[in-house]
Amino acid sequence: MSLSKKVIIVGGHGNVSLRLARIIGSHHHVTSIIRNPEHEKDIKDASATPLTLSLEDSPVSEFTSVFEGKDVVYFSAGAGGSGGEERTKAVDYGGALKVFDAIEAVKGPKPRLILVSAIDVRDPEKIPAHYNEADIARSKRMRGAIPAYIKWKYEADKNLAARNAFKWTILRPGGLNNNPAKGTASIGRTHLDETISREDVAQTLALLVDREDAAGLAIDIIGGETPLKEGIDAFIQKGETDFLG
Repeated sequence: MSLSKKVIIVGGHGNVSLRLARIIGSHHHVTSIIRNPEHEKDIKDASATPLTLSLEDSPVSEFTSVFEGKDVVYFSAGAGGSGGEERTKAVDYGGALKVFDAIEAVKGPKPRLILVSAIDVRDPEKIPAHYNEADIARSKRMRGAIPAYIKWKYEADKNLAARNAFKWTILRPGGLNNNPAKGTASIGRTHLDETISREDVAQTLALLVDREDAAGLAIDIIGGETPLKEGIDAFIQKGETDFLG
């Protein structure tokens, strides 16, 4: 078993974040950042310590203070479609950059960042070579349905990919469902057709807490049949990021 780590989850009340805290909370010291203090009980019930901060309103310096002495920061926050494009930009892009800047400002050892993004977040002019016609059609539909979400997730990921002051990894799940965990997935250079359970995404995030060798990689993940650890091991060994810029 790995050594216990000090972990922060930004966006701690999200469905995936709560599952993640339950998985890693028994072995690691987990602090979950929330914006609504009414959610504190849910965080405590998930084996984490709640901390109220706002991605939109709290300054970078407050996040830096919280990140001091921590080993890993998870960013799993998002506007969730509420508030229109302005709020999506403020949280999914502005909030992400605030966290990136806060980690850079940490004096001494900086925590690793594990960012939850989404599959197919990319330059629309760069179509992955492994996409088939169904993938291209699905990608086009999604970009038409949630253009602001995809745009600002892409801008955040692009900003992160250009940074080298701290180690980072991006997990890019496909469509999410609430089915029980399978413990398996398709990982790396995936298609876009299969959804994946939030529990399997949380389990994959938990595996990444110890994977410093995943630094600089963006990892696509959808429903599939490869055991999660085996898939992550193979992806890291191959060392080819799924973020094409």
